[in-house]
Parts: sequence; structure tokens; C-alpha cells
Amino acid sequence: MDLQLTDRHALITGSTGGIGYAIARGLAAEGARVTITGRTQSSVDAALARLRDALPKAHADGIAADCATAEGAQAVFARVPEVDILVNNLGIYERKPFFEIPDADWLRLFEVNVLSGVRFARRYAPAMAKRGWGRVLFISSESGLNIPREMIHYGMTKTAQLSISRGLAIELAGTGVTVNTVLPGPTRTENSERMRAERAKAAGITVAELEKEFFVTFRPTSLLKRFASADEVANLTVYLCSPLASATSGAALRVDGGVVNQIM
Repeated sequence: MDLQLTDRHALITGSTGGIGYAIARGLAAEGARVTITGRTQSSVDAALARLRDALPKAHADGIAADCATAEGAQAVFARVPEVDILVNNLGIYERKPFFEIPDADWLRLFEVNVLSGVRFARRYAPAMAKRGWGRVLFISSESGLNIPREMIHYGMTKTAQLSISRGLAIELAGTGVTVNTVLPGPTRTENSERMRAERAKAAGITVAELEKEFFVTFRPTSLLKRFASADEVANLTVYLCSPLASATSGAALRVDGGVVNQIM
């Protein structure tokens, strides 16, 4: 299927690895010009080399900046004045019991996961509307609906993204710019693999045993009973970035493996 993305310019925040990188690669494979971002030049260079190795004809560049800060966002804006597609993928998470989460951690996750997307959407969406076409995506999580006991502050930020996305879609109604949220479930990424390996080692069990226990204890409603790949999340996201998804706006679309136990 031709997703009609040739020469569309896409900016993906937090895209040197994991879901963000998979989205960038998926968009590039469809002919889009992609700009990836990461906090260090070395991570950006490595991601671009990896992307060009996979797709020799890819049109891709990268910017080293901390997109979680206002200063980092401004550095990106200076380099990239306009885009056709914005994917707000940047995000962090951590496990921490509620009664041990200090104010600083609540604010830190809110700054990275929520305000970063607000800043980028506020900068790029008006020009999209003026041109009569654009795509804004927020990569949220099933944790925005299925609040995880082990990281409530993370779940809070993902719920906030749903509100922002829906509200912005209403604000941009009739402009040709669609705004949607993607809700991944448990997903296999470089970072999550590393964290599971560390937890398995600390518990004295294998990674396979830890993963099996995860779906029993933490995500028992999963219908897949496995971690999705980053590419599986990217597939839905890339479609939503395309002209073919023109009738989808203000939606929260789940690629969560059925974790959220509700129909809507």
C-alpha cells in the first residue's frame, strides 16, 4: 500500500532508539523526509548510520538537543522551522512506589512527557493549519487508561497526553490537520530489554521467567501475552501520519495487545 508520504517532512522527538526510531524508519521507508532527535550527537549519528544502512535511499537528518527543555526545543525550532508531520514520542518512565515519589519526580516526568509535546505542537501546528494539511501524533501508553500501580506518576502523564491530543484536535477542527494519540502496551525496546535484564539478575531468575511473571502479575489482561515489537507500534503510527488516515482525528488508538479491558 502506498501511504502517500513521499517528500512529507516528519520530525520525531526522542527517536534515536526504541519506538521513536522504529517510527522514523517506517516513515523513511514510505518516502518521507525524517528528522530524528536525541540528547547527544553520538546517539544521533549512530541512529542515522543505522537508518541509512537499513534504507540507503532514506532522506534523513538529525539534531542533538534535549527536547524535554524549552532551550532544547528552541534549538530544534531554529534548525527546523516547519514540518508536515510531528510525532511527539519523547518520554521517560520509572518504577517507584507512590509514597516514595517526591515532588521533583512528578515535575520531571511531567516536563519530559507532557510539556515537551505541548511546546512542539504549539510551535508547528499553526503553520500546518495555515497550509491546510498536517499530522500531529502523541505517543502515549495503555498506562494512560490502565494506571500502573508501580508508576502512577508515569500513568498521570500519559493520561494528560490524551487530554491534550483531544483538545488540540478540537482546536484544529476543519483545518486539514489531524491530531491523534497512539497507546502502545508493553513493548520490546533496547531500554526495556536492559531494564528487564537488570531486574532478572537482581531477582536471580532468567529474563524469560521475569517476562512470564510480568504478564501474570502486572498485565494479566494482555491478550497477546507477549511484548509487542517497536515495529508493530510504528506500523499504526506511520499509517496515522499518512493522507490515508484523513478521517481519523481526536482519537486514541491502542496498540496495546489488548491490555486495556474495555471496548472503547
